[in-house]
Amino acid sequence: MTANGFDPVRLDRIRGWMQRYVDDRKYAGCSLLISRGGDEVFYNAVGHRDHEAGSPFERDTIVRLYSMTKPVTSVALMMLVERGLVHLEAPVSQYIPEFSNMQALIPGAETIDQTEPALSPTLHQLLTHTSGLSYHFNPGLLPQAMAGKNLLFHPDQGSLARMVDRVAALPLAFQPGARWEYSIGIDVIGRVIEVVSGQTLDAFFKEHILDPLGMSETAFSVPPHGYDRFAALYTPLDGDAMALNAAQTGGDSLRRADGGEASPFLNADLHSGGGGLVGTLDDYMRFVEVLRRKGRFDGGQLLSQSTMSFMMRNHLPGDIASLGPQSFAEQPMDGMGFGIGGAVVLDPARARTLGSVGDFSWGGMASTFFWVDPVQDLSVVFLTQLSPSSSYPSRAEMKALVHGALTD
Repeated sequence: MTANGFDPVRLDRIRGWMQRYVDDRKYAGCSLLISRGGDEVFYNAVGHRDHEAGSPFERDTIVRLYSMTKPVTSVALMMLVERGLVHLEAPVSQYIPEFSNMQALIPGAETIDQTEPALSPTLHQLLTHTSGLSYHFNPGLLPQAMAGKNLLFHPDQGSLARMVDRVAALPLAFQPGARWEYSIGIDVIGRVIEVVSGQTLDAFFKEHILDPLGMSETAFSVPPHGYDRFAALYTPLDGDAMALNAAQTGGDSLRRADGGEASPFLNADLHSGGGGLVGTLDDYMRFVEVLRRKGRFDGGQLLSQSTMSFMMRNHLPGDIASLGPQSFAEQPMDGMGFGIGGAVVLDPARARTLGSVGDFSWGGMASTFFWVDPVQDLSVVFLTQLSPSSSYPSRAEMKALVHGALTD
């Protein structure tokens, strides 16, 4: 017997897989929600949202979404594009003058001051990680400079405007368009949204995306009524959970990295469009369903079908691997393209992960993940809280389990 094209016995394998991750102390807890054609097919949660307190990881647990914020910010920018207020080929300096007169590191640079003139990145390059910006946890001179200047976009680091201005004072890692490198580009896009709309990023999100979709548990700060449902963050690393270039493992695989009353996510003053949102499983599934339905939701249309289809296409000249990336990424790079706000499967075989051509997905640094499969009409959201997301192959395993349970 099948339900919504799934074999219930095979689908039930996912419960055992999730439990093993908890039993093996890889994740303190996790939850998974699968929908097909808008109908819920599977839900399961195991383990703890706070391992030390023994509180269970539940459907309404609030987590750090980190980079799963990026698709939300990308949708927000495309709302402004649809209104004719911005266009994707515009240089970011048109909205943030500090990005005028840019410099880029010369090829093979050995110090941060070995630069040459560069064009201001376009909004499209910022959205697709081809701008020349980077992240502090990537290898290279620019990431080292960002780390040294504390350009981290953490929730307790002051205003977004000030942080972006400080980033603009550094050179780019390469000439815009020359490479793909995972970056804070979508954080800069968040600041563009503020400049163009005249609203703070949190106000724009709330009015134009979160409230219309009924995402009442999603924000840049944990709401006071949700403090007791906010999950702790863990890491297997000995030290900073984000310090990928100096990571040391060994000992306890579940070291507590953030949580409780001291967490900066309880009262964020920097609204990071690249990684600042917190939210719940059902809230994020509401957003993912808008992607699957090409902009539609029960109350109306967030973006047009044409715009959503445009976003979910590959915007690179080839796959990510062909653009010589030297950075951390949330996904495989072979056989994977990148759209506006997420990765696009070009060839599942080259990506070496089960899936469909056209799968649109992204994840967060705390090992969260979502994907939309337009061929199988699937929406999937997985939440946990372990950083970095490269610690275990859970995303590939999850896709294999889901596809292994499909009967048609």
